Amino acid sequence: MVSQLYYLLRSRADGSYLVARPHGSSPDQPPPTGFLLVFTADYDALSYLNAHAPELSDKFAIETITASSLKPLINRWDFQGLGMVSDPRLPQVEFFNRS
Repeated sequence: MVSQLYYLLRSRADGSYLVARPHGSSPDQPPPTGFLLVFTADYDALSYLNAHAPELSDKFAIETITASSLKPLINRWDFQGLGMVSDPRLPQVEFFNRS
């Protein structure tokens, strides 16, 4: 049985993952943890970095994860959910809340 693989961008400096943070959080609330950005191909993750932050591309590594490991990772890091990147150049991202 072949499991679906996903690709994440992880900081080489501190091990944190690349996340999308929603706008409009109120100042009296703690900052949201954000949505973990997930890519379906390693080259999409690289394209995302090269298109939107080329100066940071050498500061991130690509991490591979199986679909069954995504939910435990999201829970462990207390992310709001995940952002599935379907087009890294625009970017086009579909957000899913944790449930």
